[in-house]
Amino acid sequence: MADDEAEIYDGIRAEFPLTFGKQSKTQTSLEAIHNTTRRSVNNPLEKPSSTKTNDLPSLSSSSQTWLTSLRAPKNPKPNPNPEPSPADDEDGDGDVMIGPPPPPPQSEIADSDDDDGEMIGPPRPPVGSNMDDSDSDSASDSKLENRYRIPLSNEIVLKGHTKVVSALAVDHTGSRVVSGSYDYSVRMYDFQGMNSKLQSFRQLEPSEGHQVRTISWSPTADRFLCVTGSAQAKIYDRDGLTLGEFVKGDMYIRDLKNTKGHISGLTCGEWHPRTKDTILTSSEDGSLRIWDVNDFKTQKQVIKPKLARPGRIPVTTCAWDRDGKRIAGGIGDGSIQIWNLKPGWGSRPDIHVQNSHSDDITALKFSVDGRILLSRSLDGSLKVWDLRQMKDPLKVFDDLPNNYAQTNIAFSPDEQLFLTGTSVERESTTGGLLCFFDRAKLQLVSKVGISPTCSVVQCAWHPKLNQIFATAGDKSQGGTHVLYDPTLSEKGALVCVARAPRKKSIDDFEAKPVIHNPHALPLFRDQPSRKREREKTLKDPLKSHKPELPMTGPGFGGRVGASKGSLLTQYLMKQGGMIKETWMEEDPREAILKFADVAAKDPKYIAPAYAQTQPETVFAKSDSEDEEK
Repeated sequence: MADDEAEIYDGIRAEFPLTFGKQSKTQTSLEAIHNTTRRSVNNPLEKPSSTKTNDLPSLSSSSQTWLTSLRAPKNPKPNPNPEPSPADDEDGDGDVMIGPPPPPPQSEIADSDDDDGEMIGPPRPPVGSNMDDSDSDSASDSKLENRYRIPLSNEIVLKGHTKVVSALAVDHTGSRVVSGSYDYSVRMYDFQGMNSKLQSFRQLEPSEGHQVRTISWSPTADRFLCVTGSAQAKIYDRDGLTLGEFVKGDMYIRDLKNTKGHISGLTCGEWHPRTKDTILTSSEDGSLRIWDVNDFKTQKQVIKPKLARPGRIPVTTCAWDRDGKRIAGGIGDGSIQIWNLKPGWGSRPDIHVQNSHSDDITALKFSVDGRILLSRSLDGSLKVWDLRQMKDPLKVFDDLPNNYAQTNIAFSPDEQLFLTGTSVERESTTGGLLCFFDRAKLQLVSKVGISPTCSVVQCAWHPKLNQIFATAGDKSQGGTHVLYDPTLSEKGALVCVARAPRKKSIDDFEAKPVIHNPHALPLFRDQPSRKREREKTLKDPLKSHKPELPMTGPGFGGRVGASKGSLLTQYLMKQGGMIKETWMEEDPREAILKFADVAAKDPKYIAPAYAQTQPETVFAKSDSEDEEK
């Protein structure tokens, strides 16, 4: 029955044009999607990866043609027997040999050379030398990558910052990425809600005008710590809402242990790996402080590093160990100091390594087993230290240029490898690299080119996603590069790359109509009220032509005070004694009463009209007692 309905539908559908009716959506295969994010094979910054003939389907057609031409003989000899014949089957197993015969084994060649007694040309390179064929190199590289399971085949970039990305933090579930930059902003990315456009869902500016230096997630991944160039660290929740800001100390107090908080810009900060209420910060004021997240106004502990001379030397970086029982600090004098958190511990370090680096230390990293400490510095080196014997480093890796104070170190999930980024130098042709080192052999394993013009600052290898994050940038751009492999990685970048952006529907388009208001035209507009304008004019002494008020006190602004006369002539006459002012010494009552007799004898104006009916004026006589009061 279903087959009959399908035939009827197909027959009716054939009578209509192809554009009629509901269109079926074209599904893009995952392989095609991941091919768009595949890293370039011919990257000059990387070591050559495996390019065997079996791997050709994963490359582009041009690369396949180029590799095939490399493996084809330069001058092929014509085959006298174009068609295979039974004579070519020497083994008799049915496999016919096509093309020129294979070269004789090495033993026969050696025997023939011994028989002739003469060897023409340079001697053959020894077995295992660098002059072996390229297939052996590519095979060894492929074995290397398969051994360490480094996900390097594909790459995406989380953009949005306008300067170098100096801080990076991926939560423990691998769903959210937070990055901070020298452009003073923090951007939050969500792999679960992000599509192939790779846009951030929230942007923050923790401290206006201060660079973002460190971001660290809490153990429960519900909050994160943001450390900027200001003296106050901030705590945000998972959605980017501010939960609090730590207090700033008094810069006029000399003893740092008596201040409530840091008094100079912060350099680093990290959340406690086990306790969700404790964080550690370091500052340029020369102290490390342990804080309680539940109380932003008080601190738990103040740690002052041991110095050769009294003073304030900045602490450039800090770190917890795996269990949160030890604290390591990189001091500005090049020393590494480690404190064990035990009952009654103080600022005196348990381990003190002087002159560990010749420049500022940018990062310290403990191994999970607590045996190895890694240190990275601006002097272009990475050193491996044995925590049981810290007198001398186990290994020093040089030629790793570093121009940023936030360049860090990261371990692989199994800690077989550790990795760090390099900076771009002015006269160098090498771009920003991500260098991988073997922990057991203490040797460089691989260099991966991230950007030809931008420096690599922060890096991380997430254990659940098996994806590598590397931040890069310069003065004009910045981004977070995510390296992954579809066969080795899980979730993370795989989720958002395969999710196409939502198509716009007709409801997304909002028409903006033009509104014609007839009363807005000058012809129909009411005359504006000029009441405010008149009030404003009256308040302006120049526009209202307000006369100058007489001076009531001593003069100012070039005007003579009223106490000495308002006019210059009056002032001069008073000074010369020509005008005598006696009214200031007279009693006003007596001055009025001296005209009482004249007013009674010779009245003027209104008084004569009421002369017959006017009562006799009676004045109160002065009382000596009242005057004394």
